[in-house]
Amino acid sequence: MRIGLVQMTSSDDPAANLVTARDAVREAAGQGAEFVLTPEVANCVSASRTRQREVLRREGDDPTLAALRDEASRAGVWLLIGSLALATEEERFANRSFLIAPDGEIAARYDKIHMFDVDVSETETYRESSGFRPGERAVMATTPFGCVGLTVCYDVRFAYLYRALAKAGADILTVPAAFSPVTGAAHWEPLLRARAIETGCFVLAPAQTGRHQAGQGRARETYGHGMVVAPWGEVLLDQGTEPGIAVLDIDLSQVEAARKRVPSLSHDRDFSF
Repeated sequence: MRIGLVQMTSSDDPAANLVTARDAVREAAGQGAEFVLTPEVANCVSASRTRQREVLRREGDDPTLAALRDEASRAGVWLLIGSLALATEEERFANRSFLIAPDGEIAARYDKIHMFDVDVSETETYRESSGFRPGERAVMATTPFGCVGLTVCYDVRFAYLYRALAKAGADILTVPAAFSPVTGAAHWEPLLRARAIETGCFVLAPAQTGRHQAGQGRARETYGHGMVVAPWGEVLLDQGTEPGIAVLDIDLSQVEAARKRVPSLSHDRDFSF
């Protein structure tokens, strides 16, 4: 099957980001992609909670979701909206990934489980849980080309989530991200390759990249390097740091082949300390 990865440098202006995302989905579909994926927080990258409260909408009122559902239907493609920052009935927002079917319907939605609360350095800190509520449920969706396990960004550090998805039947794991440049340079590729090798799944990881302009609050930088990793651990695509799209053919029979060579998903054993 042919996939299309969208790499973006989203701002804190959802309307402008929508134009970029919609055009990228259209371009990827025009190049034959059957499954197109956008990065995390495709609608708004902002460090300002005030700005987020001004521009973010609930799922049913979100213009980005509505427009991208229409675009998926128009193009007749499966679309992973890596995630959208959405208002909720609570004070905190949701970081929600959507799998859209070719008819524009929502096939699956997943709220990011693991919150990025870290001190990368003395000058770079993140407290995602202060603005976003964590999800509580793993999500997998069945498609004509296989089962897709949905995750988001920081989830990639929690191997048990991916093993659980693979053991439940996932062939493809999605990891849309807005990774820090510091942790990205050190850990992004090794983590993605590890998740693919451990599970025998394809790992599809569209990314935010570059310096994100924000009218309010501090600017933010992300690592880029959207990747596709094969079930045996080979990096099939690395998008580097420029925004844009990349289209790639993948062979899903590699999932079964990798698992036959090393059937570790069936080798779990109970143990004690």
